Amino acid sequence: MDRDGIRIDNVSVVFDTPAGKVTAVTDIKQHVPHSSFVSIVGPSGCGKSTLLAVISGLQDSTTGLVRVAGRPVTGPDPSIGVVFQEDSTLPWRTVEENVAFAMEMIGTAKAERRQRAKDAIELVGLGGFEMSYPSMLSGGMRQRVALARTLAVQPEVVLMDEPFAALDQQTRLFLGAEVRQIWARTNQTIVFVTHDISEAILLSQQVWVMSYRPGSIIDVVDIDLPDERDASMVSTPRFNELQNRIWTSLQAESMRGFRQQEAQKKVAT
Repeated sequence: MDRDGIRIDNVSVVFDTPAGKVTAVTDIKQHVPHSSFVSIVGPSGCGKSTLLAVISGLQDSTTGLVRVAGRPVTGPDPSIGVVFQEDSTLPWRTVEENVAFAMEMIGTAKAERRQRAKDAIELVGLGGFEMSYPSMLSGGMRQRVALARTLAVQPEVVLMDEPFAALDQQTRLFLGAEVRQIWARTNQTIVFVTHDISEAILLSQQVWVMSYRPGSIIDVVDIDLPDERDASMVSTPRFNELQNRIWTSLQAESMRGFRQQEAQKKVAT
Protein backbone atom coordinates (compact mmCIF):
# COMPACT_ATOMS: atom_id res chain seq x y z
CA MET A 1 0.00 0.00 0.00
CA ASP A 2 1.26 3.50 -0.89
CA ARG A 3 1.95 5.49 2.29
CA ASP A 4 1.91 8.93 0.69
CA GLY A 5 -1.28 10.12 2.42
CA ILE A 6 -3.15 12.96 0.69
CA ARG A 7 -1.59 15.25 -1.89
CA ILE A 8 -3.50 18.33 -3.02
CA ASP A 9 -1.89 19.75 -6.15
CA ASN A 10 -2.90 23.29 -7.15
CA VAL A 11 -6.63 22.73 -6.60
CA SER A 12 -9.09 25.48 -7.48
CA VAL A 13 -12.90 25.29 -7.59
CA VAL A 14 -15.04 27.77 -9.52
CA PHE A 15 -18.84 27.64 -9.38
CA ASP A 16 -21.24 29.07 -11.97
CA THR A 17 -23.96 31.11 -10.22
CA PRO A 18 -26.74 33.41 -11.48
CA ALA A 19 -24.51 36.32 -10.48
CA GLY A 20 -21.54 34.94 -12.39
CA LYS A 21 -18.54 32.77 -11.60
CA VAL A 22 -17.55 32.41 -7.95
CA THR A 23 -14.16 31.05 -6.95
CA ALA A 24 -14.60 28.98 -3.79
CA VAL A 25 -11.00 27.84 -3.31
CA THR A 26 -7.91 28.80 -5.24
CA ASP A 27 -4.54 27.23 -5.93
CA ILE A 28 -4.31 24.98 -2.87
CA LYS A 29 -1.19 22.84 -2.69
CA GLN A 30 -0.73 20.82 0.50
CA HIS A 31 0.33 17.41 1.72
CA VAL A 32 -1.28 15.38 4.53
CA PRO A 33 1.19 12.63 5.46
CA HIS A 34 -0.09 9.09 5.97
CA SER A 35 -1.56 8.49 9.46
CA SER A 36 -1.52 12.19 10.35
CA PHE A 37 -4.31 14.32 11.82
CA VAL A 38 -4.88 17.72 10.20
CA SER A 39 -7.60 20.24 11.05
CA ILE A 40 -8.79 23.08 8.82
CA VAL A 41 -10.15 26.34 10.23
CA GLY A 42 -11.24 29.49 8.44
CA PRO A 43 -13.95 32.17 8.22
CA SER A 44 -17.49 31.12 7.32
CA GLY A 45 -17.86 30.64 3.59
CA CYS A 46 -14.13 30.34 2.93
CA GLY A 47 -14.38 26.97 1.17
CA LYS A 48 -13.43 24.51 3.93
CA SER A 49 -16.28 22.15 3.10
CA THR A 50 -15.67 22.57 -0.63
CA LEU A 51 -12.05 21.52 -0.19
CA LEU A 52 -13.14 18.49 1.84
CA ALA A 53 -15.67 17.58 -0.86
CA VAL A 54 -12.91 17.66 -3.50
CA ILE A 55 -10.69 15.40 -1.39
CA SER A 56 -13.61 12.97 -0.94
CA GLY A 57 -14.40 12.85 -4.65
CA LEU A 58 -17.89 14.30 -4.10
CA GLN A 59 -16.92 17.54 -5.86
CA ASP A 60 -14.82 17.96 -9.00
CA SER A 61 -12.06 20.54 -8.93
CA THR A 62 -11.95 23.09 -11.73
CA THR A 63 -8.17 22.84 -11.90
CA GLY A 64 -5.62 20.72 -10.08
CA LEU A 65 -5.69 17.20 -8.72
CA VAL A 66 -6.00 15.32 -5.43
CA ARG A 67 -4.21 12.02 -4.84
CA VAL A 68 -4.90 9.64 -1.96
CA ALA A 69 -2.32 6.90 -1.35
CA GLY A 70 -0.81 7.79 -4.72
CA ARG A 71 -4.09 7.37 -6.65
CA PRO A 72 -5.92 10.26 -8.33
CA VAL A 73 -9.31 10.96 -6.77
CA THR A 74 -11.86 10.86 -9.59
CA GLY A 75 -15.04 10.23 -7.58
CA PRO A 76 -16.34 8.69 -4.34
CA ASP A 77 -14.20 5.80 -3.17
CA PRO A 78 -14.58 3.33 -0.25
CA SER A 79 -11.00 4.12 0.76
CA ILE A 80 -12.14 7.67 1.65
CA GLY A 81 -14.72 7.89 4.43
CA VAL A 82 -16.73 11.02 5.26
CA VAL A 83 -18.53 12.03 8.46
CA PHE A 84 -20.86 15.01 8.02
CA GLN A 85 -22.25 17.57 10.46
CA GLU A 86 -25.87 16.58 9.87
CA ASP A 87 -27.44 13.54 11.51
CA SER A 88 -27.12 10.90 8.80
CA THR A 89 -28.52 7.90 10.69
CA LEU A 90 -31.44 6.06 9.10
CA PRO A 91 -34.31 6.12 11.62
CA TRP A 92 -35.81 2.79 10.54
CA ARG A 93 -32.54 0.92 11.06
CA THR A 94 -30.97 -0.23 14.32
CA VAL A 95 -27.48 0.91 15.29
CA GLU A 96 -25.99 -2.31 13.90
CA GLU A 97 -27.96 -1.98 10.66
CA ASN A 98 -26.94 1.68 10.29
CA VAL A 99 -23.27 0.81 10.78
CA ALA A 100 -23.53 -2.03 8.23
CA PHE A 101 -25.31 0.11 5.63
CA ALA A 102 -22.27 1.43 3.74
CA MET A 103 -20.79 -2.09 3.61
CA GLU A 104 -24.04 -3.37 2.11
CA MET A 105 -23.77 -0.71 -0.62
CA ILE A 106 -20.29 -1.87 -1.64
CA GLY A 107 -21.19 -5.58 -1.51
CA THR A 108 -19.33 -6.73 1.61
CA ALA A 109 -20.26 -10.31 2.49
CA LYS A 110 -22.91 -10.59 5.23
CA ALA A 111 -20.78 -12.42 7.78
CA GLU A 112 -17.87 -10.01 7.31
CA ARG A 113 -20.02 -6.88 7.54
CA ARG A 114 -21.65 -8.12 10.76
CA GLN A 115 -18.26 -8.68 12.35
CA ARG A 116 -16.87 -5.36 11.13
CA ALA A 117 -20.02 -3.55 12.30
CA LYS A 118 -19.65 -5.17 15.73
CA ASP A 119 -15.97 -4.16 15.92
CA ALA A 120 -16.71 -0.56 14.87
CA ILE A 121 -19.56 -0.25 17.37
CA GLU A 122 -17.23 -1.39 20.15
CA LEU A 123 -14.52 0.99 18.91
CA VAL A 124 -16.77 4.05 19.30
CA GLY A 125 -18.08 2.93 22.69
CA LEU A 126 -21.61 1.88 21.69
CA GLY A 127 -21.41 -1.76 22.72
CA GLY A 128 -24.79 -2.81 24.10
CA PHE A 129 -26.73 -0.43 21.84
CA GLU A 130 -26.62 -2.60 18.70
CA MET A 131 -30.41 -3.13 18.63
CA SER A 132 -31.33 0.46 19.54
CA TYR A 133 -32.90 2.85 17.02
CA PRO A 134 -31.63 6.41 16.44
CA SER A 135 -34.70 7.91 18.16
CA MET A 136 -33.53 6.22 21.36
CA LEU A 137 -30.07 7.84 21.22
CA SER A 138 -28.68 11.28 22.07
CA GLY A 139 -27.20 13.51 19.39
CA GLY A 140 -23.70 12.57 20.47
CA MET A 141 -24.49 8.87 20.27
CA ARG A 142 -25.97 9.27 16.78
CA GLN A 143 -22.75 10.95 15.66
CA ARG A 144 -20.84 7.96 17.05
CA VAL A 145 -23.06 5.72 14.92
CA ALA A 146 -22.13 7.80 11.86
CA LEU A 147 -18.44 7.53 12.77
CA ALA A 148 -18.74 3.77 13.29
CA ARG A 149 -20.40 3.40 9.88
CA THR A 150 -17.44 5.19 8.29
CA LEU A 151 -14.83 3.21 10.24
CA ALA A 152 -16.47 -0.14 9.47
CA VAL A 153 -15.64 0.30 5.78
CA GLN A 154 -11.97 0.52 6.89
CA PRO A 155 -11.05 3.57 4.80
CA GLU A 156 -7.48 4.78 4.50
CA VAL A 157 -8.65 8.38 4.95
CA VAL A 158 -11.40 9.79 7.19
CA LEU A 159 -12.77 13.26 6.40
CA MET A 160 -14.84 14.96 9.10
CA ASP A 161 -16.86 18.08 8.23
CA GLU A 162 -17.73 19.79 11.54
CA PRO A 163 -19.16 16.54 12.93
CA PHE A 164 -19.71 17.95 16.44
CA ALA A 165 -20.98 21.43 15.56
CA ALA A 166 -24.56 20.74 16.74
CA LEU A 167 -23.48 19.23 20.08
CA ASP A 168 -22.96 20.86 23.47
CA GLN A 169 -19.43 21.72 24.57
CA GLN A 170 -19.08 18.87 27.06
CA THR A 171 -20.14 16.27 24.48
CA ARG A 172 -17.82 17.85 21.89
CA LEU A 173 -14.84 17.53 24.22
CA PHE A 174 -15.70 13.91 25.03
CA LEU A 175 -16.20 12.86 21.40
CA GLY A 176 -13.10 14.76 20.29
CA ALA A 177 -11.02 12.81 22.80
CA GLU A 178 -12.59 9.57 21.53
CA VAL A 179 -11.81 10.43 17.91
CA ARG A 180 -8.19 11.11 18.81
CA GLN A 181 -7.97 7.77 20.64
CA ILE A 182 -9.51 5.95 17.67
CA TRP A 183 -7.03 7.67 15.34
CA ALA A 184 -4.13 6.53 17.54
CA ARG A 185 -5.37 2.93 17.34
CA THR A 186 -6.26 2.78 13.63
CA ASN A 187 -3.41 4.86 12.11
CA GLN A 188 -5.85 6.34 9.61
CA THR A 189 -5.29 9.71 7.99
CA ILE A 190 -7.81 12.26 9.29
CA VAL A 191 -8.75 15.69 7.95
CA PHE A 192 -11.10 17.54 10.31
CA VAL A 193 -12.98 20.77 9.51
CA THR A 194 -14.04 22.95 12.44
CA HIS A 195 -14.80 26.55 13.43
CA ASP A 196 -13.45 25.90 16.94
CA ILE A 197 -9.77 26.84 17.30
CA SER A 198 -9.39 25.05 20.65
CA GLU A 199 -10.90 21.87 19.19
CA ALA A 200 -8.50 22.03 16.24
CA ILE A 201 -5.48 22.41 18.52
CA LEU A 202 -6.53 19.67 20.96
CA LEU A 203 -7.17 17.13 18.19
CA SER A 204 -4.53 17.79 15.58
CA GLN A 205 -0.90 17.47 14.69
CA GLN A 206 -1.24 20.36 12.27
CA VAL A 207 -3.80 23.13 11.64
CA TRP A 208 -4.36 24.80 8.27
CA VAL A 209 -5.76 28.32 8.35
CA MET A 210 -7.80 29.36 5.31
CA SER A 211 -8.35 32.86 3.99
CA TYR A 212 -11.70 34.42 3.22
CA ARG A 213 -13.16 33.54 -0.19
CA PRO A 214 -11.59 32.62 -2.49
CA GLY A 215 -10.15 30.25 0.07
CA SER A 216 -6.45 29.54 0.16
CA ILE A 217 -4.11 28.25 2.88
CA ILE A 218 -2.53 31.27 4.55
CA ASP A 219 -0.88 29.55 7.51
CA VAL A 220 0.17 26.02 8.46
CA VAL A 221 0.58 25.61 12.22
CA ASP A 222 2.39 22.57 13.61
CA ILE A 223 0.86 21.58 16.96
CA ASP A 224 3.86 20.69 19.07
CA LEU A 225 1.94 19.57 22.15
CA PRO A 226 2.31 16.22 23.95
CA ASP A 227 0.43 13.30 22.41
CA GLU A 228 -1.52 12.80 25.64
CA ARG A 229 -3.98 15.69 25.69
CA ASP A 230 -7.08 16.72 27.61
CA ALA A 231 -9.10 19.87 28.24
CA SER A 232 -6.74 21.03 31.00
CA MET A 233 -4.15 21.75 28.31
CA VAL A 234 -6.07 24.85 27.17
CA SER A 235 -4.64 26.77 30.14
CA THR A 236 -0.98 26.08 29.27
CA PRO A 237 1.24 28.84 27.85
CA ARG A 238 2.06 26.90 24.65
CA PHE A 239 -1.62 26.21 23.93
CA ASN A 240 -2.34 29.92 24.30
CA GLU A 241 0.52 30.82 21.97
CA LEU A 242 -0.84 28.48 19.29
CA GLN A 243 -4.39 29.75 19.81
CA ASN A 244 -3.29 33.38 19.52
CA ARG A 245 -1.37 32.72 16.32
CA ILE A 246 -4.36 31.04 14.67
CA TRP A 247 -6.84 33.62 16.00
CA THR A 248 -4.73 36.52 14.70
CA SER A 249 -4.85 35.11 11.17
CA LEU A 250 -8.56 34.26 11.42
CA GLN A 251 -9.52 37.64 12.82
CA ALA A 252 -7.83 39.48 9.97
CA GLU A 253 -9.55 37.28 7.36
CA SER A 254 -12.95 37.54 9.05
CA MET A 255 -12.69 41.34 9.04
CA ARG A 256 -11.68 41.31 5.38
CA GLY A 257 -14.69 39.15 4.60
CA PHE A 258 -17.02 41.44 6.56
CA ARG A 259 -15.76 44.53 4.72
CA GLN A 260 -16.09 42.78 1.37
CA GLN A 261 -19.67 41.76 2.12
CA GLU A 262 -20.57 45.29 3.26
CA ALA A 263 -19.07 46.75 0.08
CA GLN A 264 -21.10 44.32 -2.03
CA LYS A 265 -24.30 45.33 -0.20
CA LYS A 266 -23.64 49.00 -0.95
CA VAL A 267 -23.09 48.23 -4.64
CA ALA A 268 -26.32 46.20 -4.73
CA THR A 269 -28.34 49.08 -3.25
